[in-house]
Amino acid sequence: MKRSSLLLVIGVCFLTACDHQEKRQSLEKYIIDVKQRNVAQIEPLPEVRPYETFTYKVSDLRSPFVTPEPEQVVFELPDDNGIRPDVNRRKEPLESFPLDSLRMVGTIEKDFGMWAIVVDTEGTVHRITKGNFIGQNHGKIEVIDEEKMIIREIVADPKGGWKEKEASMALIEEAQTQ
Repeated sequence: MKRSSLLLVIGVCFLTACDHQEKRQSLEKYIIDVKQRNVAQIEPLPEVRPYETFTYKVSDLRSPFVTPEPEQVVFELPDDNGIRPDVNRRKEPLESFPLDSLRMVGTIEKDFGMWAIVVDTEGTVHRITKGNFIGQNHGKIEVIDEEKMIIREIVADPKGGWKEKEASMALIEEAQTQ
């Protein structure tokens, strides 16, 4: 029994030594493989720029710790040139359309006066004469002749007042050929 125990111990030591030698050979092979690999270049660290100091000069600037004085706002009153639209006047049908959406398609001379034929965006035909209102800028018809009509509009100016502006509407050529 001593002999068989001894053989058993020797056998186990032999097997352990063989297994250990195989692991060592495997490890040495792995080390050789790693050493043969191509080495990637590591990018250098970016250059660190030195910190630039700032000197706060209080002689020409206000203190950041004091509440600033509120600015004085000056309101300009609009020039009162006497021009303003009559807001109490009853609106005429063509005042609901922008002037550039209307088309002058003809004229009629009747009762010693000229009448313009205007078509709105909905296709409705209107007959208007000098003194009628047209467009969304309080436009009043001043002159009608065979080729055009001149309109005096009252528009808001940038200062909050009103000013007059002249506009015209020419007879559409395509309407004459039909």
